[in-house]
Amino acid sequence: MTDTMPASAADGTGEAEVLVEVRGLARHFPIKKGIVKRTVGHVQAVDDVSFEIHRGETLGLVGESGSGKTTTGRVVLRLDDPTAGSIMYDGQDLAQMSQGQLRGLRPRMQTIFQDPHASLNPRMTVGSIIGEPLVEHTKMNKAQRQERIDELLLLVGMHPTHANRYPHEFSGGQRQRIGIARAIALNPEFIVCDEPIAALDVSIQAQVVNLLEELQDELGLTYLFISHDLSMVRHISDRVAVMYLGRIVELGPVDDLYERPLHPYTQALHSAVPVPDPVIESIRERVILEGDVPSPANPPSGCRFRTRCPLAEHRCEAEQPEWREAAPGHWVACHFAEAGQHQIGTGEPGD
Repeated sequence: MTDTMPASAADGTGEAEVLVEVRGLARHFPIKKGIVKRTVGHVQAVDDVSFEIHRGETLGLVGESGSGKTTTGRVVLRLDDPTAGSIMYDGQDLAQMSQGQLRGLRPRMQTIFQDPHASLNPRMTVGSIIGEPLVEHTKMNKAQRQERIDELLLLVGMHPTHANRYPHEFSGGQRQRIGIARAIALNPEFIVCDEPIAALDVSIQAQVVNLLEELQDELGLTYLFISHDLSMVRHISDRVAVMYLGRIVELGPVDDLYERPLHPYTQALHSAVPVPDPVIESIRERVILEGDVPSPANPPSGCRFRTRCPLAEHRCEAEQPEWREAAPGHWVACHFAEAGQHQIGTGEPGD
């Protein structure tokens, strides 16, 4: 999957500027055993992943638990070191930089964590939490910092008087707003949103996603939005990448990927999303996957999805699928993607 993907893979125009370009990215964790902790294998959490994110867009990254989504986000930000591959950020390879060199780029790249309760220090006030990046990376005096903190709280829909309170005094949605305020404190260009709504009540999730969209429009942000919620990813994303067992199996414009999914795994995920029409929901076809997800410490040969794929043939075991552009801007790694669209269907009635 290390083939070069042209800039036009985003939307077919090739006009948008590439901000983040990932090529052949891998992150393997050693498995150690015995008294001397000898390495006996590796967990291939991320393996040969390539994609690009254009300035101002949102790339959704979806997949089930353990697929490598969060690890991908952490490695892209160099919170974890890559085993292989390149991470080009605005023309600079983050994979080759020292921590000292990365420090100068940190204000431009931020993250929003999954659990707003665990990611906020309970012993610090909201003002101290939001102001911490300003202390570390700017020369603002106390009055300037307070002015910026008040401005950030207003931006995320909270009152400046909340700055003197502690995280436990707020609801989950409010805590996530505090985390978002901290993430945008230094005026970043790129934010990795690591399942930012997974720990929130359903009634609050839409509010947080709408806030992220408003901030993107107002501040010109670029997002990598990681989630297992396909409905929410469809709402916020411009393009979507589908990940399975450490590899991206399909990537394309959001409407194409949801209306014409090519990979059998994407079709299975799509069919699991409830439809808000009881008539359609009662008659539409379901794609039920059999078996368990293989271990990333010992992934299957060839296509990693073959052990659960209803289309799998001997070729899938012997040969890794080529990463190819099946339609303009729509990429897939499957030997039988076009055939599978007719044999399996997309989960909609009439397929």
